[in-house]
Amino acid sequence: MPTHRGARKMPRDNMVSLIQKIARQARLTFSGATAAAPSAGSKTFSDNLSQLKNLVNQLRVEDLQITPRSCNGGVQPAAPHSPPVTYMHICETESFSMGVFLLQSGQACIPLHDHPGMHGMIKVLYGTLSIRGFDRLQEVPGATSPPPFSPPLQPFQRDALRRALRRSFGLFGPTSPPCLLSPHRDNLHQISALDGPAAFLDILAPPYDPEDGRDCHYYQLLQPASTEPSAQAGKEDEGESREVWLLEVPQPADFWCGGEPYPGPSVTL
Repeated sequence: MPTHRGARKMPRDNMVSLIQKIARQARLTFSGATAAAPSAGSKTFSDNLSQLKNLVNQLRVEDLQITPRSCNGGVQPAAPHSPPVTYMHICETESFSMGVFLLQSGQACIPLHDHPGMHGMIKVLYGTLSIRGFDRLQEVPGATSPPPFSPPLQPFQRDALRRALRRSFGLFGPTSPPCLLSPHRDNLHQISALDGPAAFLDILAPPYDPEDGRDCHYYQLLQPASTEPSAQAGKEDEGESREVWLLEVPQPADFWCGGEPYPGPSVTL
């Protein structure tokens, strides 16, 4: 049917996928925004980050054409020798990377790790995640000496001790708002699936780059010898900020990440 000369054409942006809009906003938000850049604390950065958060909050698993794994309320055993976590790469630029992590069972966990000088955003697509966030504290000469730990540390481990603040704890599902991290707040976190498989969109800015000082480090939360484990575990869930000690460790042997193809709408930048 011929189009009437006076009829308005539908704006082309209405046909753009949500994930494409998110990628464009992420590029706008994080271009030049690093931990040392003044723009990272500017009102423009804050406004752009708020717009990105609003777009990401709208995202649902069907927007990415991902079929949720079985979520039957129980623990789904993984196939022998299969990775506990897999990653679907969506896009990456010098300023940010974006993809989807899939935790394959209710036992899957991304161990406590850091994001040096990086911003980040997590949006759960299906399942339920437990996320614990920590702030790395600067080392102060003459600060309080670490307490005895249980089990005791070996002398060579003393140089791997790190002071941190347990900042946050929360349970996140598909209707939860995005979870944020910055270079100085909630920059270290542990992500665990609860009661079944889970998946989340992950945006990191800038991407990991060991050659530029942004390598991923893993940590173990240490237990003071004077604290009862059961009491300590209870305080972990109260949301009360407190200083803790972390031990930098190699990547845990029971954690590794595989890859899966991303099935959703293409993203071009």
